[in-house]
Amino acid sequence: MAPTRLTISAPDAVYETPLVIGVLSDTHVNDRGTRRLPPQVPAMFSRLGVGLILHAGDLNSLSVLPHLERVAPTLAVRGNSDLPETRRILPERINLVVGRFRLALIHGDTGRTADRAAEELMGRVDGVVYGHSHVPRIEEVGGTLLFNPGSPTDKRWWPDYSVGLLRVDAGRIVPELIVFRAAADLDRIVE
Repeated sequence: MAPTRLTISAPDAVYETPLVIGVLSDTHVNDRGTRRLPPQVPAMFSRLGVGLILHAGDLNSLSVLPHLERVAPTLAVRGNSDLPETRRILPERINLVVGRFRLALIHGDTGRTADRAAEELMGRVDGVVYGHSHVPRIEEVGGTLLFNPGSPTDKRWWPDYSVGLLRVDAGRIVPELIVFRAAADLDRIVE
């Protein structure tokens, strides 16, 4: 396997606005298995002008990251299903600042539910990006955005695959969920 280039985020790394952030989670790609990140996901992120990508854990294998890094710097956290090598390399949480907004990136496997794990950070950050449940969520609770993009490869308890976008400008974060039945559906999404 070719070496993986990882973008390591220092605590509270700062990104300027406006910024379009691609968001995904729970890709569950194993190098020896048949599941792969659909190439339509990074291609769509590229067409939409994504300048940063957040992966909320359960990559399983680091081999997912080079596909995303070709589009934009990619930050990823470890999840409960990640391989030992992946768990050793990736942090449990990444804090970042986009413009004036404080965001936390977690997987969501540390609480009774993924939603609860994200809700534990309410009031301390402006937004929490998380995964683990494979069920998308966009909700603002007590002034904190809770955003779970679902999964582009393993829908489990949700009828569709999904990824997300966060469009951040000087005054707001606009979350968007992109839901699809087949990866080819993403080919039709343009700015």
